[in-house]
Amino acid sequence: MPRVKNSVASRERRRKTMKLAQGYRGARSRSHRRAKEQVMKSQAYAYRDRKNRKRDFRRLWIVRINAAARGEGMSYSKFMGALRKAGINLDRKNLSRLAIEDQEAFQKLVEIAKSQL
Repeated sequence: MPRVKNSVASRERRRKTMKLAQGYRGARSRSHRRAKEQVMKSQAYAYRDRKNRKRDFRRLWIVRINAAARGEGMSYSKFMGALRKAGINLDRKNLSRLAIEDQEAFQKLVEIAKSQL
């Protein structure tokens, strides 16, 4: 039986890898072996950091809420606990947006939270 090399599919695979490696420096954009290694590593980083981005944004929102709440004389944990008791279910993203863009609304939320303590 003759040997089958499957050159069309192999070439297509290599072309796909080299396309993904455009913009890399040195051999990583020219040598298929180096490009393949780097593309695999880059995709692993991208997968990991899509998860980490969510974590990082949550941390940022908490820092912003804490700073604004302390400016009103309350700690973050007491503020969030009091909001929960008051039945206000605003997520951290929107609370941080209020703290930055609409201080009056945030002050009202702090007053509600203080009344719950």
